[in-house]
Amino acid sequence: MFAIFRRELRSYFTSPIAYIYIAVFYALASFYFFGTALLSNSTNLSYVFSYLFTISMFLIPILTMRLLSEDKKYKTDQALLTAPISLLSLVLGKYLAALFVYFIGIAITLVFGVIIAAFTPPDWAVIFGHFIGLLLLGAALIAIGTFISSLTENQVIAAVGGFAVGFALMLVEALTSVVQSPLLQSVISGISFTSRYQSFTVGVLNFADVIFFLSVCVVFIFFTVRVFEKRRWS
Repeated sequence: MFAIFRRELRSYFTSPIAYIYIAVFYALASFYFFGTALLSNSTNLSYVFSYLFTISMFLIPILTMRLLSEDKKYKTDQALLTAPISLLSLVLGKYLAALFVYFIGIAITLVFGVIIAAFTPPDWAVIFGHFIGLLLLGAALIAIGTFISSLTENQVIAAVGGFAVGFALMLVEALTSVVQSPLLQSVISGISFTSRYQSFTVGVLNFADVIFFLSVCVVFIFFTVRVFEKRRWS
């Protein structure tokens, strides 16, 4: 698994993808941070993190679009499928490489906390809560994006699929105001990434929300492995 992780991480940084992703993420995060926190003399980073929650939904497909589709396009997946390595290790190696690049992106939020600390003591519980929430959100979205990438050899289709999922997840929360049934509202709220993220915004690590995001990761990594199993025996 480590060999796959190292190979995939190297491919991210020998192509423009990682640099573009990190540069765009840092630029948008910094712009919003200086606009809402420093210029308004506010030490509350919640608005910044809420903004990063949204842009993560739409930037992550940049990381995952080539994750497995590129191997399928250039037929290099055949070598991987016949290599003496478990399919789970193969998928996890690629998945963790994308997650590591994502981690580099959100690490800037801790820098924002240090900048705020130079002026006034920040609420580190809230900052770390948001950070862990963003990390879990990214882990879940990358797992979904990895699965989508395994279904096609076209990177554009994989990216569009990722964007569509991100957009759909943003709309799920809005359905609670449309649906009249309390039961359906509860179900929708339970699967809403936005609702699940809320506890992290106040610095609380809700066990149920942590399990939810980790479960999404496990389910879609499992689906991806199943896709590879089918391809191996076809």
